[in-house]
Amino acid sequence: MLILFIQQVLNGLLDGVYYLLIALGLSLIFSLGGIVNLAHGAFYAIGAYLTIVLAPHIGFGGAIIASPLLVALIGIVVERGLFQRFYRSDPILSLLLTFGLAMVAEQSLRMIFGAPPLSFSIPTALRGQIFLGEFIYSRYRALLLLIAAACVLGLWFLLQRTAFGRVVRAGVQNPDMVGALGISLQPYMVAVAGLGIGLAGLAGVLLAPIYSIHPAMGQEIITPAFVVVVIGGLGSFWGVVVAALMVGLVKGITIGLGYTQWSTAVIYLMMLLVLLFRPRGLFGERIQRFE
Repeated sequence: MLILFIQQVLNGLLDGVYYLLIALGLSLIFSLGGIVNLAHGAFYAIGAYLTIVLAPHIGFGGAIIASPLLVALIGIVVERGLFQRFYRSDPILSLLLTFGLAMVAEQSLRMIFGAPPLSFSIPTALRGQIFLGEFIYSRYRALLLLIAAACVLGLWFLLQRTAFGRVVRAGVQNPDMVGALGISLQPYMVAVAGLGIGLAGLAGVLLAPIYSIHPAMGQEIITPAFVVVVIGGLGSFWGVVVAALMVGLVKGITIGLGYTQWSTAVIYLMMLLVLLFRPRGLFGERIQRFE
């Protein structure tokens, strides 16, 4: 029973990890640009579908690289064509825009690939189990945890240890001061949109072999991702990381204790408690809209 409980906790942690890959992009784009991107889940779905298209030609390893890059390019086009028009507008307008964009993307995927779910098998080289005494865990799922950890560390280094990251963090906290220094945030917003949306595409690639691929899969993940952002707090990198791990662990523990039917409800209960006692989120900071 203990081994089964640990397996369920690790599976819940894996859920938290892919919530994290989505939520980091959501938080970055909103913090710097003020865009409430409800279409973020659609980019996750596009990444999964691109895996099905590309993997037979360039292999799964090639798809892990190519699919997120293509999704990031699509994100940059969307940012230049749509998002930049709403940086100075009420966030409600961007919410309506991205809601419509999500619907268009979902219906486009349905027209191209059909409505029935598709499947993608785990590559042969990544199949198998990891044995630690009596504990058994999927090799591929363990690899996903390692890749996600590498992405988090890489993004942290980019934001905290590079000139690019310093400008982005300054733009989140005080965009007027950045403008007064003669630095335009426009090219940084392009990079942030590409990076954040590319992470969503990466999540789609990595989870394609685990979950069924269907046009509405983006709608299924966007709500938990927003919950993670709300719990962690906008403008806080580590807040989103901690919140995603908390959500995943609580979900896994709930399932491990036998209350599977409550595993989703407990996530929203966590968000409610955070909103009641700390509306900014656990690590949230005061931020100003991108100007």
